[in-house]
Formats: sequence, structure tokens, C-alpha cells
Amino acid sequence: MLWTVLLALLVLLLLQTQLSVCLRDLRTRGSISPLHSPPPSSSSPSSSSSSSYNATQQRLPGAIIIGVRKGGTRALLEMLNLHPAVEVAKAEVHYFNVEEHYRQGLAWYRAQMPFTLPGQLTVEKTPGYFASPQVPARVWDMNPAVRLLLIVRDPAERLVSDYTQVLHNRLTQHKPYQPLEELLLHKGHINHRYKALQRSLYHLHLARWLEVFPREQIHVVDGDALIRDPFPELRKAERFLDLPPRINPSNFYFNITKGFYCLLSAGHDKCLDESKGRPHAPLSTQALQKLCRYFRKPNKHFFEMVGRSFSWC
Repeated sequence: MLWTVLLALLVLLLLQTQLSVCLRDLRTRGSISPLHSPPPSSSSPSSSSSSSYNATQQRLPGAIIIGVRKGGTRALLEMLNLHPAVEVAKAEVHYFNVEEHYRQGLAWYRAQMPFTLPGQLTVEKTPGYFASPQVPARVWDMNPAVRLLLIVRDPAERLVSDYTQVLHNRLTQHKPYQPLEELLLHKGHINHRYKALQRSLYHLHLARWLEVFPREQIHVVDGDALIRDPFPELRKAERFLDLPPRINPSNFYFNITKGFYCLLSAGHDKCLDESKGRPHAPLSTQALQKLCRYFRKPNKHFFEMVGRSFSWC
């Protein structure tokens, strides 16, 4: 009888020991399980970019709007940002065309990008890239597979818009600036050295890009068509970027007061800032005709390069 009691007590002690080991093991596993760990703080970029719990991180762009200046790059960027799979850099980065920025390397460039989830596309736009000779090779070195968007408009109108922006900036700073025709014409002829004119020679700049990138990697957006009716141009851009069609005609409405389309998403509307649609500086009919005649041959070269034509002067 005594031996039976002692044996029973021994069995109970063994069971208790085994139970304690099991409980300790369970507690150890639970302490490292992500289900029980507090999530990383979303306010810290470093924790966000390195955590598997929150997979958002800053990524190099998979697409870049390279130009043209005063061609509608801001409008295109904001419209692409309507897509749920797209995140955009809010400011122009000027990484590839400003030496001070480029010397800081890709880590600096990546730090200018928005936080994105896996599968989302990062897009940045810097219209100064298009006309900068050193940029195409630098972009290729960053990512040979990057997709490039080039939005163009009537080069004569683009030139006048370019001048208008510079004039506005000079007047804001209380600095004098020459009238447009004084810059554009020299002894009655087109001034080839005028920088705004050179930026409108699209064929010269595109030729440098095509020395580095294949034509199918550069999507040309009709800036004039984007202003008249945004949706068809956005649908083409979605296809080029391999994005599922998510942008709809209902995302746009025409603002009669401003005179151009505004954006509508999730019940919120957004119009481009007041600098868009600013009245152009005056240019005489005679000077405009000279400008249009000057651009005919360069425009023809550009049309041949991109395989399409545009209704320009």
C-alpha cells in the first residue's frame, strides 16, 4: 500500500515537471511571434523601410516624366497619382541634371521618393531632364529598364509659356526683364541662341535619349490633348506603365472658372495651382508666324522620330 502511494506521488511529480517545461516553451515562442509583438512606429521612416511588418519603403522610381518644361508635366503627374498603384514624388528632384544633387548618390535620390508598398510604382518628374545632355546616360546607369514619359505640346506655345513663367518670377522679385520679341528676334530674324527656343527643338533632345534608350521605352504624351480631354491620354499612359485600368472619366471635371480640367477622387477635388493657365505674355501675329515657320522643319523631324504627328502651328 505504501509503495503504491509513493509511486503515485512520483508520477505526479514527473507530470508536473513536464507541464512546467511545456508552459515555458510556449511562453518563449509567444514572445517572438509577430502576432504578439507591437507593430513598428509608422512615424519613423527608418523603421518603416526595414520592417517586414510594414513593407512600405522608399524605392527608386520605376517611371520618370522627363519633360518637356511647360509641357504639362505637373498635370500628368497629378493625374497619374489618381491611380491606386502609383505614388509620386511631390517636388521636382533634379537629381540627374544638378551636379550638387548627383554627387550625393542614389541613397540621396531614393530619400526624395515617397514611401510605397510592394507592387506600387514610384514616379518622379523633372522636366529639366529632357534637354540636359548628361541625363540619359545617368538615368540608364540607375535603371536601364526605367520607363520614360515625355509630354509635349505645340513648341511655339511652349516657348511663350516658358517666357511667361520666367517673366512672372522676375516681376515677383522686382527685377526687370526684356519683352519676349526682343529675346526672340534679332534684326528681324529668329534668335537661335534664345534658350526657350532651344528647349522647343524636341528632335534634338530626343535624339540624345534614343542614343541610350530604345524608342519603345519612351512614351510620348500629347500635352494639348491632355488639356482638352485628359482620360484618353491617361488610359494610354496606364497601358504603357503596365498598370491595370483604374483611372476613369469620372475622375475629371471641367472647371469653367479656371478654364481647364480638375481632378476628382474619393469625393475630393483638386485643381492645379494658380500658375497653371496663367495668361501668356503678348506676342505679335507677325512674330508668331515667323516662329511657326521656324519650327516646321524641326517638328517634321520630331514627328518622324516618334511615328506620329501633332496639330501644331
